[in-house]
Amino acid sequence: MQNTVKVLIAEDEPNALAGLAELISGWGYRTETARDGLEAWEKALKFDPAIVVTDLKMPRLDGMGLLAKLAEGGLGLSNNMAVVVLTAMGSIPLAVEAMKLGAYDFLPKPVDATRLKTILANATRQRETAIELEVARRRLRETGVLGALVGSSRQMQEIFRLIEQVAPSNVHVLITGESGTGKELVARTLHDLSPRKSRPFVALNCAAIPDTLIESEIFGHEKGAFTGAFERRVGCFELATGGTLLLDEVGEMPHGTQAKLLRVLEERKLRRLGARAEQDVDVRVLAATNRDPRHAVAEGHLRADLFYRLNVFNIHMPPLREHLDDLPAMVEAMVSDMNQKHGRRVSGISPSMLERLRAHSWPGNARELRNTVERAVILCPDGSALEAEHLPAGFGKDPTTGASTRDDSTISVRVGTTVDEAERQLIMRTLEATGQNKTRAAEILGVSLKTLHNKLREYSRMRYEQPS
Repeated sequence: MQNTVKVLIAEDEPNALAGLAELISGWGYRTETARDGLEAWEKALKFDPAIVVTDLKMPRLDGMGLLAKLAEGGLGLSNNMAVVVLTAMGSIPLAVEAMKLGAYDFLPKPVDATRLKTILANATRQRETAIELEVARRRLRETGVLGALVGSSRQMQEIFRLIEQVAPSNVHVLITGESGTGKELVARTLHDLSPRKSRPFVALNCAAIPDTLIESEIFGHEKGAFTGAFERRVGCFELATGGTLLLDEVGEMPHGTQAKLLRVLEERKLRRLGARAEQDVDVRVLAATNRDPRHAVAEGHLRADLFYRLNVFNIHMPPLREHLDDLPAMVEAMVSDMNQKHGRRVSGISPSMLERLRAHSWPGNARELRNTVERAVILCPDGSALEAEHLPAGFGKDPTTGASTRDDSTISVRVGTTVDEAERQLIMRTLEATGQNKTRAAEILGVSLKTLHNKLREYSRMRYEQPS
């Protein structure tokens, strides 16, 4: 198939142009060359390349100008053309801007032949993904479903559009939204609709890993790298080779680790802890956070340079309470999944239960909805529809009065209560209101997840240390 893939190379330095053409032709691609951006544009119209490899600095029309003309001229992403930009090390910020404009990937000069070969192979797979993506678009228009995501509301349709737009590329994506909104589902859908879909998808929750172990989890380590390193360990980057790595709650990562991650993203090389040699990295990195990332930067939790490197493309997941029109379709899809998972035959959902679900505030978002539906499916007799009686006691609001069956929004503190005790009551009531969702509770309380875990450990220790 490679001999049918056409690659246009634009480079103003004659020796570099000839070397690239010889190298790429030797891999089985059909090549055409241009000495500047304007000649490349003219040849692109006739040659119709699948991939364009272009230098950024060129006379008459530079690489950024060529990229803009390819997009404006109806070529580029609309025809699944992949544009790979070559840049000097000092021009990496400009290369990042090129990716924001639609470039598929960038490669520092001097060109690493192994890395270039991998990029071209990935771009070739992108063409094969285009047909499958069009099928997904048709399904989306007809049913309001994209991968594991469900919704016909304006908010979800916009998210589907963004996923369709960015999935075939190699750019980093920052996925934001409250806990439980489905950020990992977005990441998995991006992976499944990308040329990397046949390779691994690896997800790591940075907030769940102790600071002392997180570098080993991400980058791996050699035997003897530190106390307790009894054998070599492969990190998440290596586990995701050729595929996609999701770094969830990236703002909880220690600053030192954030700096090392930034270096890997920019240089596409990593070194295991305790290793002497670096190795190439071929992984698409997605990041997710339930914090406002700009606030996280301002508060010192997230490095500004890492934020700008990850935030090439942003997808924000809305809380469930803002798109309740999607709730019936989401419940229908969840009931179908749960029937299959638990071997049940629940027929659907009753109007009374649907009204109860609509009246709920959903602090735990789609994750809370899924847990609620799963419990109801288990309790519901086969052949019957889900009823309000299958909901947990005290769930949500009364649909006739609009009042909450339990007021979780306030706490009463007696005069004489210590500040520590008042804090404990606030934390425990917030956890109750979020269905024990610690990440959401930490967000509401305005503390980090680690701080909340430390408080809960302290309360548990105090309970056991009380005299009998």
